[in-house]
Amino acid sequence: MDKRFEQLLLKYATESSPTERENIERQLWRQFGTNKTVLVMDMAGFSLLTQRYGIVHYLSMVRRMQLVSEPLVRQHGGQVIKFEADNCYAVFDAPHDAVRAALAIQGAFDALNLFTADELDIRVSIGIDDGDVLMIGTPDFFGGPVNRACKLGEDVAKPGEILVSDHAFQAIPSEAGIQGSPVSFLISGIELNAYSVAPLPHFRSPGA
Repeated sequence: MDKRFEQLLLKYATESSPTERENIERQLWRQFGTNKTVLVMDMAGFSLLTQRYGIVHYLSMVRRMQLVSEPLVRQHGGQVIKFEADNCYAVFDAPHDAVRAALAIQGAFDALNLFTADELDIRVSIGIDDGDVLMIGTPDFFGGPVNRACKLGEDVAKPGEILVSDHAFQAIPSEAGIQGSPVSFLISGIELNAYSVAPLPHFRSPGA
C-alpha cells in the first residue's frame, strides 16, 4: 500500500475532530481518487472441480484464464489491477470499453472450450460498475464501484453472464450497439439494479 495513503488513513483514524477528518478524506480523494469503470470476473466451479480433480487441476485452469483475459483487457483499453485466486480485477476509462472486453473474454472462452475436455472448460461470470475509486498505486483499489462489481460478478452473475450496473449501462452510448435486459437483485439488504448484456453478433458462440 502506498505510504502516503497509509499515513493519511492512520491520521484519519486517530483524528478526533470531525472537520479535520473531512479534510483528510478530501485530501485522500484529491490524491488518489479517479473515475473508472471496474470489471470483476470470477471463475465458476472452484469447489466442485477441486473436490473432483484436485487443486493442481483447478490452478492450471486459473493460469489459462489469466493468460487469455489479460491481453483482451489491454486490447480494449483496460488495465488488470490484480489477479486474486480465480478472480480478475480490471479498470477501464469507459463502460462500453469494459463491456466490449467482457464480451471478448466470454467469446474467447466459448471458443476455447470447444477444444478442451469438459472438466477443463473455463466459464466465468463478470460484473461491471462505474464511478469514483481510490487507486493507491499498488495491486489494489477501493470504492463503491469495486464492491458493486464484485457483488454482480461473484455473487449473482451466472457462468457465461455479464451483469452491468444500471449506472454504468446508462453511460454506454447508443451507437455502441450494446443491448441488455434489466434485472434486480437484493443482496444483504441492498438492492442492485443491473442489465444482463446480450452478446453482439460477432461475439456470439459458435453454433449459437
